[in-house]
Amino acid sequence: MLPKNYKPHEKDKQDRKKHTSDLVKGMSMISQIGVMILACVVIGLFAGRFLDNWLGTSPWLTLLFTFLGAGAAFKYMYELAKKG
Repeated sequence: MLPKNYKPHEKDKQDRKKHTSDLVKGMSMISQIGVMILACVVIGLFAGRFLDNWLGTSPWLTLLFTFLGAGAAFKYMYELAKKG
């Protein structure tokens, strides 16, 4: 048990702030990856469906643009991992 007049050392405060900062950065990166994957695939899907309906090529452009969106998402993840 700590005494009533205990005050944490400045180093303890800095370590706690650094740990919290690292945790927030990690959570931010994870949520950013999830949103980016979803956005790329959904944009590709809707662009493909729009072009399929317009050009009458169903389902080929939907499949093509969905896979292009997934490829763009993986490229983004690769660049993010490479950046560190």
